[in-house]
Amino acid sequence: MTIGAPGWTLDVFGMSDVGKERSRNEDHFLVATLNRALDLRYSNMEGSNALDRFNAVAAHLLVVADGVGGVAGGDLASGSAVAALADYLGPTSGCCYAFDPDQEHEFIEKLEGAAALADQRVREHSPSGKGPATTLTMLLLLGDRAYSVHVGDSRGYHYRAPRLRQFTRDQTMGELMVDEGVMTEEQADKAGLQNVLSGALGNMYTPEVGLLDLDAGDAVVLCTDGLTKHVSDEEIQEVVASEASAQVAVERLVQAALDGGGSDNITVIVARAAPEAA
Repeated sequence: MTIGAPGWTLDVFGMSDVGKERSRNEDHFLVATLNRALDLRYSNMEGSNALDRFNAVAAHLLVVADGVGGVAGGDLASGSAVAALADYLGPTSGCCYAFDPDQEHEFIEKLEGAAALADQRVREHSPSGKGPATTLTMLLLLGDRAYSVHVGDSRGYHYRAPRLRQFTRDQTMGELMVDEGVMTEEQADKAGLQNVLSGALGNMYTPEVGLLDLDAGDAVVLCTDGLTKHVSDEEIQEVVASEASAQVAVERLVQAALDGGGSDNITVIVARAAPEAA
């Protein structure tokens, strides 16, 4: 799907594959556009900023969620989380167009509120607190800024030629041990702690909120760990750098994960800020 943005066109595509070893897909994803526009029919007004603001750039919502494997209802948890975000941000999309950079903190609080609602919805399926849980990585693109909310070990990457950078942090016990200096990356990996979540919706969680500034030619990638278990950051960078089409990039990445073993569900979203033709 190609949608407009100021100075560039956002080409975005997403897909999810069950993989080779799982019987059901516990991943869910969403790509949505929050529109508000004034369809001007007749007027003698020229150059009015009051009218321009009604034709504000659409906000774009990208979400991936991975239901915790091995727990019954993982697919229900991830689906509930994504649906909650749509329920929250859809009716309140007007907040995107009333956004004032001087009130950025309040805007970020609204995004944290969306994550809190998603957590609440997941917990409704497990009153005991021992039921399903899910990761969540969300990106809301508003003009040339992108706001992220992240919980768990799904990932977000930002590509600006020639480098791909992970802008989320894996919330796993392994990364926690490494950050505290208790273990090295190699030790945490050998102990299997890189696969144990330290935070997830429906369980203990602390949302990490971030901000990206996007330029023409940039790209973002959101994915579940079904991709990163089998495809390295270097391989992701090579695909994103070499493919002009978001759809082709996504299809290549999913196929690479399948070729690498496909041991988990695989979900990938690629969004590219393609410069507008002169």
